[in-house]
Amino acid sequence: MNHRIESIRKRRAGAGTSWTGVGSEARCRVASRAEADRPRSAAVASPLCWRRRGIRAALLAFALAVAGSSAIAANPARTPDHDYDAPKPGSYKLPVIKPAADGEVLDAQGRFLRLRELTRGRVTVMSFIYTRCAAAKACPMATGVLMQLHQHSAADPALAKQLRLISMSFDPEGDTPERMAAYSALADGRKPAAEWRFLTTASQARLQPILAAYGQAVNRKDNPNDPTGPLNHTLRVFLVDREGNIRNIYSSGTLDPRLVLADIRTLMMEQNTTAKK
Repeated sequence: MNHRIESIRKRRAGAGTSWTGVGSEARCRVASRAEADRPRSAAVASPLCWRRRGIRAALLAFALAVAGSSAIAANPARTPDHDYDAPKPGSYKLPVIKPAADGEVLDAQGRFLRLRELTRGRVTVMSFIYTRCAAAKACPMATGVLMQLHQHSAADPALAKQLRLISMSFDPEGDTPERMAAYSALADGRKPAAEWRFLTTASQARLQPILAAYGQAVNRKDNPNDPTGPLNHTLRVFLVDREGNIRNIYSSGTLDPRLVLADIRTLMMEQNTTAKK
């Protein structure tokens, strides 16, 4: 696992992404030492370094989730958490639960979009997260499963073409577009893979109607310095078909990557059959 994380770091540093490179860390240390001698010049550099460190911590949690789930990707057998045989795609039906709600969101480049633009046209798996979350069975787990799906799609052109992944933050104060762009870095791959969008909102006023529509509970913890993060929340991951209908909702107990992949393929088969008629 450590070897995998180190290889990821080297790839990103090689790609010239300054905030993951050794040079950024060195500059942060220099700025910290300079702060006592030159408070004015360090006043700009030091906060930027703290933000970079926070982003690197989030990316490390992301990498740990991915590395921890890679064994499942290689071995589709039962696991202690999911002790059952995954269903065969197309052997069952997924009823429509309800339409996927709309809302105004920001992408990782700071552009305003409508959420409905990203929940139509492809089979979509959307996870609600926040990047400061460190609870093992929450956001890192959800992001790890989406990363696993992303990896599958890199080896399957049909899956890459018909699948979209969304990581949607419910922490607009902490998860700015800049931070979501940084968090998305480990999703970059050298092979073509499924589209993966990292979204946030401009404010709580824009966020709350979206959370209410999707039934995503979020509230602040009494201890803002809780090591697992400052927010209480349920884990909810949504499977949405091409027409924008929610077809499954996964929790921490049902977020099995084998099941999610079988559900995605079931919808692909269903919708490809419909298109031929």
